[in-house]
Amino acid sequence: MDRQAVQKRFGIIGTSPGIHHVIDRTRQVARTDISVLIEGESGTGKELVAHALHEMSLRRHRPLKIINTGAIPEGLIESELFGAEKGAYTGATERRTGLFEEADGGSVFLDEIGEMPAAAQVRLLRVLETGSFNRVGSSTLHRTDTRVIAATNKNLGREVEAGRFREDLYYRLSTVIIRIPPLRERQEDIIPLFEYFMHGLAQKYRSPRRRLLPDALAQLQSYRWPGNVRELRNVAEQVIVLHRGAEVGAAALQPFLRGVSAGGSRSTALMPVRSETQTDSSRELAAIYRALLDIRLGLQELRKEVAEMSRTRPIVEEPPASYRGSAPLDRSREMPLLRPPSRQREEAEFQVTDYEIEPDELGTSSKAELPTLEAAERELIKKALNLNGGNRKATAAALGISPRTLYRKLKELDEGED
Repeated sequence: MDRQAVQKRFGIIGTSPGIHHVIDRTRQVARTDISVLIEGESGTGKELVAHALHEMSLRRHRPLKIINTGAIPEGLIESELFGAEKGAYTGATERRTGLFEEADGGSVFLDEIGEMPAAAQVRLLRVLETGSFNRVGSSTLHRTDTRVIAATNKNLGREVEAGRFREDLYYRLSTVIIRIPPLRERQEDIIPLFEYFMHGLAQKYRSPRRRLLPDALAQLQSYRWPGNVRELRNVAEQVIVLHRGAEVGAAALQPFLRGVSAGGSRSTALMPVRSETQTDSSRELAAIYRALLDIRLGLQELRKEVAEMSRTRPIVEEPPASYRGSAPLDRSREMPLLRPPSRQREEAEFQVTDYEIEPDELGTSSKAELPTLEAAERELIKKALNLNGGNRKATAAALGISPRTLYRKLKELDEGED
């Protein structure tokens, strides 16, 4: 079966290099019994690839059992996968057959494998290595000939490093990795996918076809699609069901994009893709604002440390009692308490004198128009939020601060504007 036949049979739409690589890799490994790990963000179509792997394999006449391991409570996942004997746990009134027993000779698709509890990971590793398992509450071994296909929207390598996923299980599952790229990385597939969904949904709801105007096409391609193909289909369905009229423009399409209200306001992480044609002047201005914010934050930390030191010990030592007399002390001749060299270096870093900024560096005509640190900080945060589509995590990373610090600054700005 060639690439086009595979795409047509399983509804995998796209002409991008990323999709072609997914189809070619699927065709290569489908007829083997090798374990496959499908990686991709939520909504990219990992289950479609799992169905293609099974249906093109020699196991296609046996069942494909699907389970979302992240949706099953931790106490029940093992009985779902391996079965349970009567009385094995509260509520087990009869013997239960597990998915591996039901899928003998076929395949098991373990979706969201990164959410699997540690105890179930141990039992799954045993099935992969020996093909044997025992039901919960029983010591009798059962054998199964089942191919395992797993999927995850997490980086399992990082999960292994964090100790949340077994390293040996990861290597067993990831013999072959098929990565499905997110929709924003294959913009050439957006319009064909949208047209495909609209055609099928128009037939489903017996609704007339809609024609996308050029500005709507541009809006579809510039949108980030955080929900990937699943979100794209959702928008197409809303257009078919809710839109009145044969033509769809950008204004009519905008309310259907998640996070975009009818009034045009946008929420976090759902802004259009950031333009790569951003001017040099705007980048320079953002860098200057970021530097001003760093200086302000540094000064605030220094003030806190100085205040803390003043509360714990005096700046000037009192002279010994033997030197005290009736005459008043001349405070101007006393020596200040020496501070450690590290403290001296820190203070020297903030003793900025005769510092000037050329007017052109901030895009102003005179130094009288320079923004205050508070105003620069407010403008920088707003600009960074806009450039990152309202995504606070990405904004904090761009500003070089923690998300918690950014949240605190936003709260302060909101209180300042009240």
